[in-house]
Amino acid sequence: MSYSEPTTNPTGGGGVVPRRVDTPPALSENLMARIVSRPNMQRAWKRVKSNQGAPGCDGMTLEEFPDFVRQHWATVRQALLDGSYRPSPVLRVMIPKRSGGKRPLGIPTVTDRVIQQAILQVLSPIFDPEFSESSFGFRPGRSAHGALRQVQRFITEGYRVAVDLDLARFFDEVQHDVLMVRVARKVSDKVLLRLIGRFLRAGVMVEGTLQPTEKGTPQGGPLSPLLANILLDDLDKELERRGHRFARYADDLRILAKTVRAADRIMSSVTRYLTRVLKLVVNEQKSRVVPTHQCQFLGFTFRGTKLRWSDQSFADFRHRLRRLTGRSWGVSMAYRLAALGRYLRGWMNYFGISPYYRPIPELDHWLRRRVRMCYWKQWRKPRTRIRHLIKLGAGRKHAIFTGLSRKSYWHLSKTLATQSGMTKQWLAEQGLLSVRDLWLKAQGYA
Repeated sequence: MSYSEPTTNPTGGGGVVPRRVDTPPALSENLMARIVSRPNMQRAWKRVKSNQGAPGCDGMTLEEFPDFVRQHWATVRQALLDGSYRPSPVLRVMIPKRSGGKRPLGIPTVTDRVIQQAILQVLSPIFDPEFSESSFGFRPGRSAHGALRQVQRFITEGYRVAVDLDLARFFDEVQHDVLMVRVARKVSDKVLLRLIGRFLRAGVMVEGTLQPTEKGTPQGGPLSPLLANILLDDLDKELERRGHRFARYADDLRILAKTVRAADRIMSSVTRYLTRVLKLVVNEQKSRVVPTHQCQFLGFTFRGTKLRWSDQSFADFRHRLRRLTGRSWGVSMAYRLAALGRYLRGWMNYFGISPYYRPIPELDHWLRRRVRMCYWKQWRKPRTRIRHLIKLGAGRKHAIFTGLSRKSYWHLSKTLATQSGMTKQWLAEQGLLSVRDLWLKAQGYA
């Protein structure tokens, strides 16, 4: 396959998108030519655009990128091919962690995100087919659900002791030389290897100050998950060679054993391998050997052989719902219900694989009450409230009594007038989704 379009626009502007042709990976070929090809760059741009994302340290937005490409793509493309391209530093921001505190997230520039995505699209077919069957993170056709099902199967087979290994700040602790040796096993293109190394060493911009990156992978970039899998594939292969039962999702690893004694031996030997061979840091305070019913994995726990979302996951769920239905959020009810619907669908699409039903009816009741409270706040004036309640079918006497009441929003959201006016059916017509209905759908009952 040849590429003869030296100045094509990766955003697709000004021309017809050519038919995509799949090319088998080859270690000896010039991979950079495939990376900067028109079809590959267009796919990369579409993927980056669909993922949205904030501007990097250069301030360029997704909307501005097509204009930049029309003016400068020929220069960028040539720099990529001759090895002179220099990635920009990653903009570092701090985002909250579910467990408290904050963790760093890197935001590459839009240009670098597109280039990383283009590299990913070429390298993934080269590396992915030989990855372990027990690796589930950031791989085509695989998901966290697959990892959970695998652990569940091992528990069914009698492996009821879990080795919970915590890799401390994994993405920040990766040694560049250790990683690049493993990339070079399958990639012989020196220009591409040099470019990946530059992405790793591009530095981070923190409050306007450039800080060097002597280790770690560029979090927030499309290429980082693949690089993590390339590095940890050696661990997967070692665990398979030893005959261990395990499942790994990115840096989240669970190894199953039948006895505590065996699990302790696994913990010691795998820790030595991680520190001595892969040069990673194991958090000994957080790493532990526990029965599987005390083990959390990807937001779930195991009750016998059954999946159940963890207490922390459910608490986070309620906390987010509380924020989305907060009285102080000054948005329209249509916007609020749309945002609430998106979050409910996303949460249940993931956690709905659990057959645990007990808290769902109470959660539905609580959520409807929260939404009634938001409507009550939005209606504001007593006259408006009374008019709405009567219009919705509440008794006139109860509507007036409730509308004139000075009790709290939360208290009034459970009165006869508000419940008989803002009925379950009416709330559904406004766009409020039922958690129960979503769970039934996830379980295959609807």
